[in-house]
Amino acid sequence: MGEGNSGREATAAVVRALEGLHAAVGRLSQEYGDTLGIRRLVSDVARLSDDLAELGPPDPRHRPGPVPEELEEIPDVEYDASMWTDAEHEGFGAPDRHAP
Repeated sequence: MGEGNSGREATAAVVRALEGLHAAVGRLSQEYGDTLGIRRLVSDVARLSDDLAELGPPDPRHRPGPVPEELEEIPDVEYDASMWTDAEHEGFGAPDRHAP
């Protein structure tokens, strides 16, 4: 499968998602009536559809970046304090040295 096919498949998937979103917003509209929130949702879905239509074909010079599976996840935990032994504090210098 060539790169053009994957782009078309991705576009088709977005079109299907937007069609589902349009239908879901239509059902919400029946439930809530003509409210500001519903009008905004209708407008947002229409804008997304317009934006997709305006994309056109991808630039052949564009090189996609890494896929999310290739990104390394860095855990949000405290680092081992020993890792910072002998490290200088930015702006303060090393703790055992003093400015002249």
